[in-house]
Amino acid sequence: MIQKLKERWNVKNAWDVVIILAVFACTGFSVLYVKRLLFELIGLTNNSPAWLRWTVNIVIILPLYQGILLAWGWIWGKFSFFWEFEKRMFSRIGGLFERKRT
Repeated sequence: MIQKLKERWNVKNAWDVVIILAVFACTGFSVLYVKRLLFELIGLTNNSPAWLRWTVNIVIILPLYQGILLAWGWIWGKFSFFWEFEKRMFSRIGGLFERKRT
């Protein structure tokens, strides 16, 4: 598994893979913590309408995740990897909205 991730992410050693996985884990835990605080701050609960919770997740939490991912990447010394990761992801998302030329 480590070898496949090394090839997929184009990193040199297994230690880089471990660091990248740690950054994703730290980001996930951080976003869960921030989301809980944010939902309490704006008064969203499990009883709030699902469409409202989904809207807040997409509009606020998703961009926040991207920023936290870059911050943890910087802390762990892998900012350039995660910056390129973000650019690839946003280019793929942007591609969903492009018209296909025939």
